[in-house]
Amino acid sequence: MKTLYEGKTKNVLKNEADGSVYLLFKDSATGENGVFDPGSNSVGGSVEGKGKTGLIISKYFFELMEKKGIPTHYLGADIEKNLMKVRNLTVPKLEFILRYYTAGSMCRRFSLEEGLPFDPPYTEVTLKDDAQGDPLISERLCIMKGLLREGMYEEALKLIERVGKVLREELANMGLTLIDFKIEIGYDQNGKIYLVDEITPDIWRVRDKDGRIPDQIECGKILLERINKA
Repeated sequence: MKTLYEGKTKNVLKNEADGSVYLLFKDSATGENGVFDPGSNSVGGSVEGKGKTGLIISKYFFELMEKKGIPTHYLGADIEKNLMKVRNLTVPKLEFILRYYTAGSMCRRFSLEEGLPFDPPYTEVTLKDDAQGDPLISERLCIMKGLLREGMYEEALKLIERVGKVLREELANMGLTLIDFKIEIGYDQNGKIYLVDEITPDIWRVRDKDGRIPDQIECGKILLERINKA
């Protein structure tokens, strides 16, 4: 298969024989100075088996989203090969963020304490650009840059709220409180929006019952255990 894009934790592949598209989940994890952090823009190391764990978790949550009526790019998974088959969509270089509590970069940017609640949840949209530090971006600029069409920005914000309700409830059932998370969206030729990329501990922060915030490796182990028992 041809590699279309190499990311920090996943590669995008295309089967040139039939045009099908896949995500290859890798064992790399984001972080800095040996500390894993889902909010980091750099790779902090590699953990054997992380890719497979991430794919199992993504499969579980994408199938859950579909059951809840949320359109996704997920078409199937080959766990042994770390491959997820996905719809071939236009995916703009944007991240949509939903925050239930203050954490991470938001606290650094705005001099806020960690753990302050948002009611209603707080949304942000950033441009995926490591060199510029993933700056915040408005609807007007998204349209000006050709990233989104008219109406897609607001539609994506509504989508992330729906995703958040499902995630928050399911993670709570697993003993975890969702702090914040980010998603990516894609759209087809007709402009229909889908939830894309992955649904793993690489996209969220959670707090356990003891008040600790597990990194994405530890959180992956917790979720894998819960999923295997389901």
